Amino acid sequence: MGVGISIFFLTLGAILRFAIEPDVLGESVHIDVIGLIFMIVGAVGIVLSVVMAPRRGHTSEDRLMHRENNPPES
Repeated sequence: MGVGISIFFLTLGAILRFAIEPDVLGESVHIDVIGLIFMIVGAVGIVLSVVMAPRRGHTSEDRLMHRENNPPES
């Protein structure tokens, strides 16, 4: 999950938690709890993206290959 998707989940969770009345969908669905879960997922995603970003940059090593086109000596 990238930083952009994490920010999206964080924003969506904040909207569901603070901007929508909790009883919009009735007693069986708790919009504020769903918003809190989205905010937690977004925050964890941002933290993981920041922690894993330095590791992602060092996955490939630059190697120089040197080939010689000399025929084998007989």
